[in-house]
Amino acid sequence: MQPAKATELDIDLLAHLGRWRAFVAIGELGSVTRAALFLDSNQSLLSRQLNALERDCGGRLFDRTGRGVQLSELGERIFPRIKALLAEASQLEQDIRSEGREPAGRVTVGMLPSISQALTLRLYAEVSQRWPAVSLKILEGSGGQVEEWLADARVDIAILYRYGASVPEQEQALATVDSYLVGGRGDALTAPGTVRFADLDRLPLILPSAPNGLRTALDAIARQRHIALAPAIEADSLPLQKALPGREAVYTVLPIHAVWDEVAAGTLQAARIVDPALQRSIVMATARAKGPSRAVKAIAAQIDATFHDLARAGMWHRGRGAPA
Repeated sequence: MQPAKATELDIDLLAHLGRWRAFVAIGELGSVTRAALFLDSNQSLLSRQLNALERDCGGRLFDRTGRGVQLSELGERIFPRIKALLAEASQLEQDIRSEGREPAGRVTVGMLPSISQALTLRLYAEVSQRWPAVSLKILEGSGGQVEEWLADARVDIAILYRYGASVPEQEQALATVDSYLVGGRGDALTAPGTVRFADLDRLPLILPSAPNGLRTALDAIARQRHIALAPAIEADSLPLQKALPGREAVYTVLPIHAVWDEVAAGTLQAARIVDPALQRSIVMATARAKGPSRAVKAIAAQIDATFHDLARAGMWHRGRGAPA
């Protein structure tokens, strides 16, 4: 007996996507008549397609009622999987069609507020000029939120901080950033431009609450150096972390790009933390649940180029795996 070919399916699932679109429309609308209107088809054609599907499946997909139809037990079981298959087929069709055209569509980027502040306006200016058919959607959140959005494919691109000497293989390192002690204008401790980590001992600080990558790194170094970090306030709000040092006798720890405009305006002072330095990487990752579209690839390339430009301006370094 000849074995079946790998491409042959008993119910011709892939050969009859049009029939399955009718199945999904009928299931969602609960009526062959309404589904025919929705699909710009006719009722008799949809009835024949439904009968053919039920013959292929060897059972009823719908139970007929006085008000229309409703999914049978078999129909209920396969409905979500068929709907997901059709969505994937539709996305594939769009991707294939877009390969021959200029990038178009919406690209959703998730990032932390401190990165968004430095990147978004510059990114938008480039994208609107180069790819007017691409629209950007920016989501700001904590590191944990951005990770969740990436895992659920709610964002196409995620930009995150990573601590340690290396970054995960599937992520692209964009830059390395130093940590700075930030104080108010005229502050003596931050005036020299650098400050030793030991000088943070018992200093009144406004820091993010745990769990937080920066807070974890600060606490780990403090334990190693037998230094007592004394947060006067725990706050996860970036605007609050930047506002208080300019008004009260407190300090915070941030990357320089988070206070770039304030330092340039002279409302805040920042000193790079040394001995030891506290660095982190900025990385970019794309959602693995779906392949990147032409528009996503274009935006990812532009993000990389924008990081390169801002590195030349001194906002961060191109290092630790980031291309020069």
